[in-house]
Parts: sequence; structure tokens; C-alpha cells
Amino acid sequence: MDSTPYLDRYRQIGAVDQQKNQLIEDLLQRVTELENSFQREKLDHERETRFNRDIQLHEMELMQQIAQIKNIMDREPFVVVLLDGEAIIFKDDFLQLGEEGGRLAAQQFYAGMHAYILSNLPSIHTPKIITTLYLNVKGFAENCARSGIISDPGLIHDFIRGFNETMSYSEIVDIGSAKNKANDKIQETFQVFLYNCHCHQVFVGCASNPEYARFLEDTLTDGDITGRVSLIEGLTFEKELDTVKSSYRIAKFPEVFRSTKPVPIYVAPWKSSLPSRSLLTPSPSQQLSNPPPLSRASTNTDMSGMGAPLAVSTSNKTNESPDFQVVRSRASPSSPVKTVERNKYGQRVDRLDFKSIPRDDLNRLKKLKLCNYYFLLGECPNEENCYHDHDRKLTKQELHILSAIARMTPCRFGLECDDPECIYGHRCPQSEPGKKTCFRGDSCRFEPVAHGIDTNIVKVTKI
Repeated sequence: MDSTPYLDRYRQIGAVDQQKNQLIEDLLQRVTELENSFQREKLDHERETRFNRDIQLHEMELMQQIAQIKNIMDREPFVVVLLDGEAIIFKDDFLQLGEEGGRLAAQQFYAGMHAYILSNLPSIHTPKIITTLYLNVKGFAENCARSGIISDPGLIHDFIRGFNETMSYSEIVDIGSAKNKANDKIQETFQVFLYNCHCHQVFVGCASNPEYARFLEDTLTDGDITGRVSLIEGLTFEKELDTVKSSYRIAKFPEVFRSTKPVPIYVAPWKSSLPSRSLLTPSPSQQLSNPPPLSRASTNTDMSGMGAPLAVSTSNKTNESPDFQVVRSRASPSSPVKTVERNKYGQRVDRLDFKSIPRDDLNRLKKLKLCNYYFLLGECPNEENCYHDHDRKLTKQELHILSAIARMTPCRFGLECDDPECIYGHRCPQSEPGKKTCFRGDSCRFEPVAHGIDTNIVKVTKI
């Protein structure tokens, strides 16, 4: 019997066993791989669970920190108000009241700002209002006097004093006469506060000029902060701001600020085509020694520019030989030719010896608050609304002292003034010839060039 069929059958069975064993090995290997993969996934899951738990804890800590920071940010909210004195001008009623007017203006503006914030920015709760007005005080005071708003430039200093003393965060800053000084200061201060987290709004009271237009246009490029900026309109905005003003919120306070510029009612003769006034006639016997008066100044003029105290002398001495005699009268065709006395350098010289004026008499007259326009020039251009005295009867000696008081306020045209009726001062009354300073030093109200003036009169300019 042949064994080949059996051998074939054996080999077939052996092949099947071999396939079975291979299958078992493959299954075992697969199980091992799956177990390893499961362990890796299990580790990853455990790691992610721990990570998520840590993230949740960290998120809770961050939320607490954010809440604390928000509480800190909301703790002292404030808004900043930056005003250019060229365009933001308080109404005449405030300026004419001097120090009391400054207090009233500060209070009324604060009340107006507070009401505006509550109405238009409700998200800001009880903010402090930090207000700074940048102003050329000297130029503004003289402009107000020439416009008939006030009778004494010293009232502006009183107004500023009252304004600065009233509200803790409100002040008027004297920036001098440099061009664009207010614009520069406002732009620099604006950048400091714009990104301050406690500052919720910046108000800008700007003038209508190309510099502010460019500044506001550049601010618009940052869309994230545009809503943090508002404008305050005092004098009516003109065409220079037409392209940008529609992009900003605009606040107006007509009960506090003027909407039009003050218009001068008096300028020096060489500045105007109108005939010069002839209200002050020199005494014929003292024609060449009369001091040339200027614009009005009140008897309460600040003495800060006077420097050292005036020497006290007896009234009899002054009455016997005054430097000049003032006779107030209306102009007439027969009035003498008016003159302006000058030294060899062509500088105007006010012939007035302050050392001859009794200090007690001077202080007494200052307290009377007399209208210098009325008593020295013969009429007051703002008589109906003038707060100074027009009714008192003055002696020649008192008129002499009143003229000296008026000279304590510097004339804006300085040594070049050609107005024979100018009652302002053209040289520092406390400066001696040849000395370029006085007792007050840098705080003197007169310019450095007005010190050390040669008082020897060598020529007379006829007007």
C-alpha cells in the first residue's frame, strides 16, 4: 500500500497548524500593541485631566486678578479737560467780577461738565474733573481792557486767583506770549493722559487753526481711542476744523464761555484810521511835564511789579511841586498839541517820580477802586457796566496819585508807544537808569527792556 497520500495529508494538516500558530502569534502581537496604545492613551488622558484642572484653577485666579484690577481701575476715575485760552474765553460777567467771578466761573463750569458727563457718558461714575486752561495772561488782560470788558487788567489776575482757589483740580496756567505754546502743551499733555487707564475721557477746547486740525486728524487714525476724545467749543469752530469736527463728540457751555472774540474798542492812534481821542488836556503851565496816559487801569492794580516800597514823604511837599498837574476836560479845537517825551534813544519816558508819592495816600486811593478811564481820560467806554467808582470828587493831588497807580500796569506797546493819552506804564517805575533789573527781579510785570531807561528827555514827538 502506497504511503504518499498519507504523507500529503500530514503535510496539509501541518500547514494548517502552522497557519493557526501564525494566527495566534499575530493576535498576541496585536493585543500587545493595543495594550501599549491603551496605556499611552490612558497616560495622555490623565495628563490632560491634570492640565485641564490646572487651567481651570489658573483661569479662576486670573478672573479674580482681573476683577481686582478692574476695581482698582474704577477706584479713581477722572476726565481731563485741556483748554486753549485763545478759543475758550469766559463770559464778561465773570471777568468783570475779578476774584469772585473766578470762583463763580470755576463752580459753574464744573457743574456744567458734571451734568454733561452724566448725560452723555453714563458709564463713567462720579469722575474727578481735571481742568487746565492755558492762557497768555498778560496779553489776554490787555485785550480785555482794550475791548472794554474790564477797566483794569489787574482784574484778570484776580479772576485767575479766584478760579485756581475754588476747585481742587481746576487751574489756569500762564504760558507767556510764545506762539503756539498752548497748542504744544495741550498736545503733550493729551498724549500723557490718553492711554491712562484711570482717564475715561479727554476733552479738548481748541482753537480753529491748522495745527489743531492736523492734531485731531492724526488722532483719528487710532480707531480704538477715538471714542475717548471729545471737543469743547467756545469760540465758534471755523472752516479749519470742518473736516474733523464731525468725528468727535462736541460739548458747548454757552452759559460759561463766549462764542465770539472780544472786539477792541480802543487801539493806539498808529494802529487805527480813527481819529485819536482828546479827553485829557494838560495844564498849560505843565504841558511838557505831563505824563502821557494810555488805556484804563483800576486803582486796585497789583503792586507786585512795583518792587521795593515807595518812599514816604509829606503831602505838602508833593502839593508844592508835583511832577505834573492833570486837568480833566473835554477836547476842544483850542486844545494844545499833544506830545510824547523821549530820551536820546527814542524811548518813551514817563515823567513821574514815584518816590515823591506818600505810600499811605497811594494805598488809600487804591482801595477806592476808582475808574481810571473816567478820571484820567474824561469818560468811561463801559460806564453802564463798569464796577468802579465814577462819582468821587478828586483833588489835583489825588489825580496825580491815580496817574501813578495807572502807570503800575505795563503798556502792551512798551517804549514805542506813541499814544499821548496812554495811562499805562512804559518803563518800570522801580528801575533806576542804567540798571537792567529792579527789586522784583524776574517776577516784575515789566519786560526786561523796560528797565534801566534813560530818563533825560531830549526830544518831543508831537501827535
